[in-house]
Amino acid sequence: MNRFRKGGALSPLRQAEAYWTALRRGDDVPSRSQIDPRGLENILSNTFILERIAPGIARFRLAGSLVNEMAGMEVRGMPVTAFFTTDARKQLSNAMEHMFDTPAVVELELQIEAPRLSAPREARMLLLPLRSDLGDISRVLGVLVADEAASVTSQRFSITSIEMRAVGKPSGAAEFKAKPRADANEDRADVNQPNPGFAEVQARFKPERSLLEEAKALLDRSRAGKPAEPADPAPAKHKGAPHLRLVVSRD
Repeated sequence: MNRFRKGGALSPLRQAEAYWTALRRGDDVPSRSQIDPRGLENILSNTFILERIAPGIARFRLAGSLVNEMAGMEVRGMPVTAFFTTDARKQLSNAMEHMFDTPAVVELELQIEAPRLSAPREARMLLLPLRSDLGDISRVLGVLVADEAASVTSQRFSITSIEMRAVGKPSGAAEFKAKPRADANEDRADVNQPNPGFAEVQARFKPERSLLEEAKALLDRSRAGKPAEPADPAPAKHKGAPHLRLVVSRD
């Protein structure tokens, strides 16, 4: 793999991962609607979009020309596991489930197996998780690069190695933890106490009798022969004609 790693074929993977990372908000996963083809213009032939349709199964929604050439047909609607050998399909399904659930970035080292090839060729695939319009992680931005241009059809991939990197919080980020709420009866020194110099003593309102209690008291007084409580005195009427009073202040 040394010649493959040093060649220019690996650059589409790093470019796609850098574009995907730039779309992230904090430690979240980008959404499918954020992907703009203009941001991947020079590697569109290597890129593809997958949709999760069942546990361990994802199908092609979009695919570049290089991906179609390596398959020898239009791959839209096909499951991505159709590219792989029987032994590698279970490995790929487990890796994709880990990618969707964790979520994680998955990078695969592949070996191209075809009956007409004189020697096996090498390839790489990068899978980057995306959110759908519903908010669940069920889309994938993928990139496929090969050591050389495809020369034969009916190619299948076997998996040499799998690397998975969890998509989490940036290193060094402090986790926020809310403090437990203190008991209302517990005296705490760090709680602000009222300043006695500014505090005012509020007079409590006298309890008022309800209408039923007043009627009951009136009935008890009438039975006991006591006079009823006098009602509130009516305001005294001013004698004479109404007039205005002018008050002059010399302050």
